[in-house]
Amino acid sequence: MLLALLISAALSVSPAPASSPSPERLLALIRAKFRSHRPPPPYVTYTLVRSQLTDQGYPDYVNSYTYHIWCRTLDRAALGRKVFRADARGPLEFQRPAFNEPRDPGPPTADVFEPAPLHPHPIEFVPTPEPVATALPLIGSVTTLGEFDYEVESVDVEGDEIHLRIEPIRDPERNRLREIWADKTTYELRKIAATDKLFVDRGPTYSVAFTVTFAMLDGTPVITAIHGDVGDGYFGDGQKVDYVFSDITFPASLPAWYFDPHTYAAHQDDAPL
Repeated sequence: MLLALLISAALSVSPAPASSPSPERLLALIRAKFRSHRPPPPYVTYTLVRSQLTDQGYPDYVNSYTYHIWCRTLDRAALGRKVFRADARGPLEFQRPAFNEPRDPGPPTADVFEPAPLHPHPIEFVPTPEPVATALPLIGSVTTLGEFDYEVESVDVEGDEIHLRIEPIRDPERNRLREIWADKTTYELRKIAATDKLFVDRGPTYSVAFTVTFAMLDGTPVITAIHGDVGDGYFGDGQKVDYVFSDITFPASLPAWYFDPHTYAAHQDDAPL
């Protein structure tokens, strides 16, 4: 009888719950999930709508605009045309969208875990392409955990998301992430809070707090919206600015001349709309 009771008690004991990943492990899993989609498709086209408010809180129509953009993700070279209305486009413009640079942020497939540049670059600067080589054969592996850029201050579960508050361990100007929201099951990125900069023409530079929202498109995480609040005591127009990315597509190819501004004059008749 005693033996039977002991066996029954042993069978009734619930298994110990699996331990949750440590905060540092969560950050590593989210970053690894995002990087598992890299590099992005070779080409991306999208519509960018920029809108901002005046210092009085009214819509600033002068500095709000819409562009359609054709971008080569290898080097972020892009052809842009301002959209005035459905049947009216601006001239061909060479662009190189990037975060923390004196130009519009983007493209929607940008690597948000990439450190900010040490210094702003001219538009002629060609960034180093993301690696595309096939991985080497795996003979053996050792798993290690080491976080050199960020310290995780807190982790909260909010519905179906996990919310990480992080602080840079070093180079706060370059390691610009401050908060991360991700799917608590898949670790897909949903939203981040990050620092950026406002470059005033022939003037000072101001810090900007960006909130960046993501969605999945054809298996690739893409930026769908950015809200920015300018700090450092800035009181001019554009204290609050918003970017919306829409009509995002991944064409298999685009004409090479799109990414060479020296050829734009010869292609006025076959320019894309």
